[in-house]
Amino acid sequence: MTEISALKAGLIADIAAADTLDALEALRVGALGKSGVVTGLLKTLGPMSPEERMDKGPPIQDLRESVTTALADRKAALEQAALDARLASEKVDMTLPADAGAFGSVHPVSQVMDELAEIFADLGFSVATGPEIEDDWHNFTALNIPETHPARAMHDTFYFPDEEGQKRMLLRTHTSPVQIRTMMNGTPPPIRIIAPGRVYRSDSDATHTPMFHQIEGLVIDKGITLGHLKWTLETFLKAFFEREDIVLRLRPSYFPFTEPSVEVDVGYTLANGQRVIGGDGDAADGGWLEVLGSGMVNRKVIAACGLDPDEWQGFAFGTGVDRLAMLKYGMNDLRAFFDGDLRWLKHYGFSALDVPTLSGGVGA
Repeated sequence: MTEISALKAGLIADIAAADTLDALEALRVGALGKSGVVTGLLKTLGPMSPEERMDKGPPIQDLRESVTTALADRKAALEQAALDARLASEKVDMTLPADAGAFGSVHPVSQVMDELAEIFADLGFSVATGPEIEDDWHNFTALNIPETHPARAMHDTFYFPDEEGQKRMLLRTHTSPVQIRTMMNGTPPPIRIIAPGRVYRSDSDATHTPMFHQIEGLVIDKGITLGHLKWTLETFLKAFFEREDIVLRLRPSYFPFTEPSVEVDVGYTLANGQRVIGGDGDAADGGWLEVLGSGMVNRKVIAACGLDPDEWQGFAFGTGVDRLAMLKYGMNDLRAFFDGDLRWLKHYGFSALDVPTLSGGVGA
């Protein structure tokens, strides 16, 4: 037993003298590793008789436990000493400003949506929403577009598979169904709403995508005329493009849900080869650009919603939100809006603090 006691004292002394974690690990392997001295003593217990094992086993077990405890204590002491040395040598100057973290940005479509809501709220409009998965009646029939109507060919529609006994369902091709749902929700006129949202058509090129954003407006009241429509659109476009020299040109057109119908062109001028909205489109350096479709709400649409067309009249209009963003902020490819390219968003995106206000400028 004297040999084991001497071995124990020597190992513990060596462990206490270890000044690095690497040196301590070498001592651990030498004592408790597969070929370690303590492990060798433990292996001698196997061939012994029970009487010998009861006599020689406890000192060897005590040796292993003592060495294991000494190793753990020394390791903890060395790690604490290393941490203390690091804390003493490393300092953080808390008076220095922190590095600016990464900031996200607001997508141009979201920004323009907010701009439009701000402008029309000032004109007395509220925002209305509806489902993007629509039934055929709300999307077409109620808007004076029956199944045999040739105007359905104007829409490349995404239909869901037909189910027996169920309404025919589709991805809405415009936000006009929101107008129908608003007129039918039981709230009596007057009605002044805008309906922004996603719409879907099977089309894709530099100026069209299968999913895009649209905003439509609806006014239902007594004595409404085309003059009210023109003033509303002119006021809206002046506020949106933040220019007073906005000139509109209304051209006769055809939409099943409005009668009469007009396409709305806005004048633009060329500056350094770039098209700038504003000015007279008939000027030598100008031209006209179609931005809106509009008209007086068709009597059949008003009647389909349960209102008396002899008492109530109104106007409606619609435009693409993505298109407005392209015109205002100088983008030339609609597909980039949906590519998810962070470089593009970093360049064209808006700070979360750039909240549109009429007093500060909606595009400020």
